[in-house]
Amino acid sequence: MNKKIFFKTQNHSEHVFLRLKVKIKSEIIRMGQKNISPNKNSGLRVGPDEWDKLITDKNTVLIDTRNNYESKIGTFKGSILVNSSNFTEFPKWVKKNEKKIKNRKVAMFCTGGVRCEKASSFLRKNGYKNIFQLEGGIISYFQKTKNKNKKWVGECFVFDERVSIKENLSKGNYDQCFACRSPINDNDKNSSMFKKGVSCPNCYEITTIKKKKGFEERNRQISLAKKKVIKHLGS
Repeated sequence: MNKKIFFKTQNHSEHVFLRLKVKIKSEIIRMGQKNISPNKNSGLRVGPDEWDKLITDKNTVLIDTRNNYESKIGTFKGSILVNSSNFTEFPKWVKKNEKKIKNRKVAMFCTGGVRCEKASSFLRKNGYKNIFQLEGGIISYFQKTKNKNKKWVGECFVFDERVSIKENLSKGNYDQCFACRSPINDNDKNSSMFKKGVSCPNCYEITTIKKKKGFEERNRQISLAKKKVIKHLGS
């Protein structure tokens, strides 16, 4: 194994992915920017043990580079939320918020550290100098610090069947809406706009009737597959 690779593992009592998919992509976590080289030019990686000291420095601007549905359920205290719906929006966000972050220490974080590699490389390419990133992301931070200083508030969204995890890495309190992929809690599920597999308060008013009918048919197929003891690919 290449010793330069940060190999991360995490234990769980059961499989957290429905199935394995292997895809060839031109860009991992697409930003849509040319000439950025995370392997050659990125921010200074800060280990979880040193992270709390960095983000409490009054000269540090703390940026949550994740999407809005991720930040919604948990983030570090005092962080500025990019609140994007897609990572491709990050460059526009930087341009819009240039005055807030220019000539400051910029500390960025994401779930596993991958997005920050690209985000920090983008900032370096555009003239920003004091750029730092949380090595290994939030999950590594939880693993090593247990959030002992309580700088993190809430849960961390993860892209698997757990939906979210707590600071002790156990499964969190959120489910996920199939229609919009947003994390949903008990209050959301008690809403009149919630229908399992079809809609939730986050997407009820923006998905078409045609879409909702499509989701309902998918649920019907899953139910039939269960009765026949067949594992539906989307279940």
